[in-house]
Amino acid sequence: MIGFIVAGLIIGALARLLKPGKQRLGIIATLLLGLAGSVIGGTVANLLGTGSIFELNVFGFIVAVIAALALIGVAEGISARSGRKRAEH
Repeated sequence: MIGFIVAGLIIGALARLLKPGKQRLGIIATLLLGLAGSVIGGTVANLLGTGSIFELNVFGFIVAVIAALALIGVAEGISARSGRKRAEH
């Protein structure tokens, strides 16, 4: 369990480093997005037969970082949209 959390934090941090620009995400959001990316990467690796969902191999790691990058983009879009709505009121 601790390894899963550490892997999620590493994947989330790596995704944030690869994403250009400044992200307004805290460490908890980075961790959660990294964990989600890790689950997606493990699932894709499992579906392709390269490992189990809890065994993050190189392919699963790469897919996890890409998924976390996409999730960070989605989170930023949601955050920006809700920030604009607050500014209008």
